[in-house]
Amino acid sequence: MPTKPRTRTTGEAVRLDGVTKTYGSTTVLHGVDLALEAGELVCLLGPSGCGKTTALRCIAGLETVTSGRVSIGAEEVTDVPVNRRDIGMVFQQYSLFPHLTVAQNVQFGLDMRRVARPERRTRVGEMLEVVGLAALAERFPHELSGGQQQRVALARALVTRPRALLLDEPLSALDAKVRVRLRDEIRAIQTELGMTTVFVTHDQEEALAISDRVAVMEAGRIAQLGSPEELYRRPASAFVADFVGLSNRLDGELVGDRVHVRGAALPLVAEPAGSTGVAGARVTAYVRPEHVRLTPAPGALGSAEVPARAATVVSSGFLGAIRRTVVQFADGTTAASQHSADADFRAGDPVEVAFAPEPVTVAPRA
Repeated sequence: MPTKPRTRTTGEAVRLDGVTKTYGSTTVLHGVDLALEAGELVCLLGPSGCGKTTALRCIAGLETVTSGRVSIGAEEVTDVPVNRRDIGMVFQQYSLFPHLTVAQNVQFGLDMRRVARPERRTRVGEMLEVVGLAALAERFPHELSGGQQQRVALARALVTRPRALLLDEPLSALDAKVRVRLRDEIRAIQTELGMTTVFVTHDQEEALAISDRVAVMEAGRIAQLGSPEELYRRPASAFVADFVGLSNRLDGELVGDRVHVRGAALPLVAEPAGSTGVAGARVTAYVRPEHVRLTPAPGALGSAEVPARAATVVSSGFLGAIRRTVVQFADGTTAASQHSADADFRAGDPVEVAFAPEPVTVAPRA
């Protein structure tokens, strides 16, 4: 793909203001507020049933908003039909016309808009170059791989120069390697075109890798909105800490502005509210595996006076550049450590556990 396309498309700002969506007595979205700047890529991330796809469909006009407003650019489009919102959409299913060639599939939206033939030809050619399929213009969908078909769907969505691009789990049907390659290509294309993009996914790695910001959704609400770094390093709630990345759940006790976990005084991401913020409160601390440090220790567990940080290796898995080692403390609590692959621990090895002084999120202990 060329690093700079011949034609630059600039997206427009997208806003949801207090958007609620109900189906009968069931409320799926609870007053969602979300603002995307022009040219920004925001992922809606969350588990199944959290409302992320419903929010996307409200932006698209595929769902009628129960209350609240949807705006694209300076125009409120809450009651505007989907075919007049001037958006591009890509779904999990490629939805290509099997009897049309790649070029004809990409051209379809321009045909519907009755764009002049010379301009159609030019725009289709440019967009096929952008997605790296210029050499395959005369092939049919069944002659393409899954990744190539999804590129055709992306080109078809972008060739009309929409005001915003909406992607609903577009990579979930692809195998792992193709998925990673194509997500990076989508990000590169989106950046080059300056296209405002809403990307729905339940894959946290995907969301963190390509987003300017991520909106983590929980039960129809945005639990936290921020950059990938903010979400990972400073999760605003136990739900976000647990859903975004891996976290160890370890018992702790609040002492001043710290939480004590197995003798280590760890700083807090934010001051706990309510009864959780009372000194001496028993809490659960969410500690990232890369902040759990292991060092070999002489001897094995078994004495009555076992140090709080003494543990035994349960398992250790090789993940390429890193290893993930699970250890068990004398009281049966387990914790995972993510560390260099050069540190090779084996099941049964005695270790001493330490914690990096990084901020942690806490929640009331269940």
